[in-house]
Amino acid sequence: MNPWMKEACNLAKEGMKKAEGGPFGAVILDPEGNIIGKGNNQVLSQKDPTAHAEIVAIRQACEKRNTYDLKGCTIYTSCQPCPMCLAAIIWANIQQVYYGCTKEEAGEIGFRDDQIYDFIKEKKMDLLRFEQIDHEECQKLMEEYVKNGGVIY
Repeated sequence: MNPWMKEACNLAKEGMKKAEGGPFGAVILDPEGNIIGKGNNQVLSQKDPTAHAEIVAIRQACEKRNTYDLKGCTIYTSCQPCPMCLAAIIWANIQQVYYGCTKEEAGEIGFRDDQIYDFIKEKKMDLLRFEQIDHEECQKLMEEYVKNGGVIY
């Protein structure tokens, strides 16, 4: 077994033993192969729906490197990332993801990633009410950000 995937699985097992969350673990390596972030699902213990293994690992890696940019890093995760984690991985500029189980397998045990993917594809629009309001005022914020030289990440 790949040693980094083994570490991700061990993190998942430890988190399950502690009843912290679902069976998910993640490890982030820097370009030199050093572990800079580790995480297990902590949704239950943290009472935080964003405390997925990948997010926990990304937060730790960013803190360790004192940056939001993890370009050149690699993530090993025990399951294919959900849409939230996938977006966070992309925002962090991680360009290589190794995963164990598929999102379909996560669905088979009750995790509902498929509903979010369907919403994004506009196939399951009844998942939540989603409507645009006050566009002009909000657009002014964006214009001000650009005008003041805001950093695009």
